[in-house]
Amino acid sequence: MATTYWPDEYVQKRVTAQEAISRIKPGQRVFIGSSCGEPQHLVKELAAQRRRLTDIEVVRLLSLESAPLTLISQDDPDSDPFAVRSFYLGSGMPRRLAASRRFHTPINLSAVPLLFSTRRIPLHVALIQTTPPDDFGWMSLGVSVDVTKAAAAAADLVIAQVNPRMPRVLGQGFVHANDVDLMVEHEEELLSVGPPPDFPVAHMIGYHVASLMDDGSTMQISLGATNESIMSACAQKNDLGVHAQFLTDSIMALVARGVITNRRKGLNQGKLVASSAIGSVNLYEFVNDNPAIEFHPSDYVNDPAVIARHNRMFSAQVAETIDLTGQVAADALAYNHYSGVTGICDFVRGAAMSKEGKAVIMLPATSLDGSRSRIVDMLTETPVVVARGDVHYVVTEYGAVNLFGKNLEERALALISIAHPSFRDELFEKAKDQGLIARKRSPSETIHGVYPAFYRRQESISGERVLFRPVKPTDGRLIQEHLYGLDRKDVIARFLHSKARFGADEVEGLFGGDYSKDFTVVAVVGELGFEKVIAIGGYLADPARNMAEVSFSVDRDWQGKGLGKILMDMVAGRARDSGLAGLFAYTAPSNRAMIRLFFSLPYKIKTEFDRDMLTMSLRFNQPAEPKPSECRL
Repeated sequence: MATTYWPDEYVQKRVTAQEAISRIKPGQRVFIGSSCGEPQHLVKELAAQRRRLTDIEVVRLLSLESAPLTLISQDDPDSDPFAVRSFYLGSGMPRRLAASRRFHTPINLSAVPLLFSTRRIPLHVALIQTTPPDDFGWMSLGVSVDVTKAAAAAADLVIAQVNPRMPRVLGQGFVHANDVDLMVEHEEELLSVGPPPDFPVAHMIGYHVASLMDDGSTMQISLGATNESIMSACAQKNDLGVHAQFLTDSIMALVARGVITNRRKGLNQGKLVASSAIGSVNLYEFVNDNPAIEFHPSDYVNDPAVIARHNRMFSAQVAETIDLTGQVAADALAYNHYSGVTGICDFVRGAAMSKEGKAVIMLPATSLDGSRSRIVDMLTETPVVVARGDVHYVVTEYGAVNLFGKNLEERALALISIAHPSFRDELFEKAKDQGLIARKRSPSETIHGVYPAFYRRQESISGERVLFRPVKPTDGRLIQEHLYGLDRKDVIARFLHSKARFGADEVEGLFGGDYSKDFTVVAVVGELGFEKVIAIGGYLADPARNMAEVSFSVDRDWQGKGLGKILMDMVAGRARDSGLAGLFAYTAPSNRAMIRLFFSLPYKIKTEFDRDMLTMSLRFNQPAEPKPSECRL
């Protein structure tokens, strides 16, 4: 049998779009290349011939609202001749395609190529978009490798729209001209996506998510407004890496700033790895022939075992709703371009298995109009996408919690603490009704105020990272453990008498109902959700005097290392910012540490003795007199 040279075959395979689509028969299953790689010219022709193509099933991963795929539906969805099997439902799902919602196929993205290669879902036709062939006949799938490569390999008939504007992306996203049946040469702009609409809450969510990410992390971030905010909040980090489903303009910006270097990934070192690109024309120019970028199919990028091999894998996924036990629903959200099942479970599990990895679920606390809490007591009518056992970190605009290893009561209290303040009492009562929270517990533990995250401060002390932050309602048990671990003399110094019991009701008093009156700061070590309180400082306001009483306690092993001074500065700053006139403290004259701490503040200190008790007080409008050495000539 004679062997022909691929360029000769290429010439013979060239046809018009009309000729190519005419090869499709009624009743066949047709795969269409994904998102910004959608072959628009071919899809428009498919739509034009839809009258004859009865009982066609279209298979897709995802499509943009502006994509030609929307043209395959008629105005009357009941007479639509195409069923659209989607593996990815997005907020961008057009109304014209909504009638095909029943054909949505929930599946982890890593498993989709297997459906095609084993022909459990046989593909009769694949419509793809490629670059022109290089000197060796290889054609790049460009910005859409994901499941497209597997579809092209499995389909009976492969039709390629050859577009010179498609970028040539290195990695495993190439098909050979010999493996394509029909070539339709047509040049046109690729589909592109502008920045998502500004979503103010996303900025706070992005701040909290970024605060969980360490330098040297390998990240995978979802699409949408929150993704943009996370990227902005990561601008000061170092040596980040990327292993993700999508490359976006915000990732490109961090590469340009030197934040993303891929030097510490542990796998595919120095390479930015993804399955596709969704963004602007500038992004497509950035990925073109870039030796630092590799695109791989979804059964590699989304393989949890591959994900887990990265150092400090950090995955942040958008969810629609979460219940108080930790079950997560992920459906379409109006302020993101896309959402759905797809890679959420792949990356949640892979990141959790990674060494020092973190899997984050993020969602706004309420619906866009604020009328409904996205943290609910129990998921009933909404399908669960991520099981409660797989959920670790959860972030809203009100903070971050870690559910890993937590019992149902701890989970409920943690999630209520990051719900919108207007819904916390209601969630607390529903949790009690369901037996998730003990009946005796008080709703005051939920704290109604907005967590003042901007008062956080991180220091390196004795080679260990110590976080100083306002107390949270989930800190109750940690504070009890701290108090029970104090020496007897430290207990007396803190409470002015000997104590052997520190009940939950007493610890609850440290929280108050909000952050505007009383204020407590804890110094903690360890990761979120498994922290240890090593010091506490705070004040209780006396409204009659507009003054506040301060008190502190520090673990014995951490005394003499400056923790008290940091706490005092934070507490005094908060009291001053809150409009209090000053501070006072009661202590024993022998408590030199407390006396030095109070006198370290830059205000006039007034002292009074009452028997064996020393009272110290200061007012913020009375600064201390400068020392002689500080006087100017």
